[in-house]
Amino acid sequence: MKEEHRKKIKEIMGEMQCPKNFNCAESGFEVICKAKDLGLESYLKCLEPNPKDCKFALPYGYNHFCQCPLRVYLAKKLKK
Repeated sequence: MKEEHRKKIKEIMGEMQCPKNFNCAESGFEVICKAKDLGLESYLKCLEPNPKDCKFALPYGYNHFCQCPLRVYLAKKLKK
């Protein structure tokens, strides 16, 4: 991972509180929430089985959108 990405990830983590204690970062981003980039600037489509349990899940119709800044960054910049 490039240094610029490491810095940005650290910055994002410093600006937010994660209810999952940044388990994704602890795993080296190998274990992350399932989401799909639909091309929206600040949102991803949440593909988790129970999105209602996540404070970053925004309900929209029959779907949920992920608005976790770290997860969005990973999808947009690192294609994870």
